[in-house]
Amino acid sequence: MLNPSAEFTLSPGASCRQAATRFGYFTLRFAFFIATASLGLALLGCAAPGEPTPPRPPVPEAIADLAARQAGDGVLLTFALPRKSVEGLPLAEPPAVEVYRGFLPAGAAPSKLSTPLVYTIPSALVDTYLTEGQVQFLDPLRPEELAGSASEQVIYMVRTRASKRRASGDSNVAALRVYPPPERISDLRAEVTEAAIELSWSSPQHTSAGAPLESLAGYRVYRTEVEPGTEAAAAQDLAKAKLKTPLELLAPAPSTAFRDAQFEFGHTYVYAVRSVAQYGSDSVESADSQPVVVTPRDVFPPAAPKGLEVIYVPATAGAAAHLELSWDINTETDLAGYYVYRSEQPDTPGERLTRELLLAPVFRDMSVVTGRRYAYWVSAVDRAGNESPLSAPISAEVPPEAGKP
Repeated sequence: MLNPSAEFTLSPGASCRQAATRFGYFTLRFAFFIATASLGLALLGCAAPGEPTPPRPPVPEAIADLAARQAGDGVLLTFALPRKSVEGLPLAEPPAVEVYRGFLPAGAAPSKLSTPLVYTIPSALVDTYLTEGQVQFLDPLRPEELAGSASEQVIYMVRTRASKRRASGDSNVAALRVYPPPERISDLRAEVTEAAIELSWSSPQHTSAGAPLESLAGYRVYRTEVEPGTEAAAAQDLAKAKLKTPLELLAPAPSTAFRDAQFEFGHTYVYAVRSVAQYGSDSVESADSQPVVVTPRDVFPPAAPKGLEVIYVPATAGAAAHLELSWDINTETDLAGYYVYRSEQPDTPGERLTRELLLAPVFRDMSVVTGRRYAYWVSAVDRAGNESPLSAPISAEVPPEAGKP
């Protein structure tokens, strides 16, 4: 085998031809060694693994449906959270959300460069902002910001981040004008009647910043139901209550009173009212009023039956003599039936003759005695068990020859 380390020496009497020959031989041997070593390293490189390549961080798809609207003293942002990366692969967990906000003079074109980062929602908390599959984030603005930005646009942009190394692309830009909203209603009241839940409140006089309110256009009444056991929390803070559905607009109200006739006894409702201020063609709602929680109970008895009549029915071959009562049908929709009372004292209702409720407005008293006089009263009962006042009494006498011997 060639030895590239062999010494290259010449005797003192060597000629130039000999020196050139020896030098060429040595150069050939060294080049052969270099070529052989390079081939060996190349073969070893093919058989051994290369340097590990770090995985590329997942980059969420950019949000394209960002929307913004004013809600009281803040701006409510809504958008769908990306579930896939730009490569179409599912994200292992919800990405963190970065919210950017800026102010622009009215009429200026929104610029993504003018929206500094104002909020970051960590990945672990993103689910707490999800409502019906969409992120809903309220950006609270200070009253002085609202008062000073009436001639400006507020612009928003959102990014998401699945790793610290790289964020998603920019979302679409949402721009809107914001206005000083009316102050929050703090004295919402509710009264339950048989036909409706009646709400009332005081009219706001100022904006949330304390300036006189000159643009009040009306009110909007919102309602939802709460889960049992969370009534106290709902009365203090809706965010801490378990709502069956989000607050939904029930109806507009032109004045400081509203009757909700579309309710059911036994259900627990929470109400909130928002004032509406008008600024040109734009309108803005106040924040939710102090909520009021109502569980209407049916404690309203039916009306006393009317038109009570009684007739004497003589004995026949198939039936003994008796007194037969009839009266007008009550019109309550939750009517369950009637009770009949009898007494031999015209001023005292006496005992109840019917154990079970009568479903029809008729009754035959088969327990009368010959020659006695009886007074009768009738009451109506609803499905909640409320019993009406007694009807006006009516009296009848059983002839001496009738009834039981």
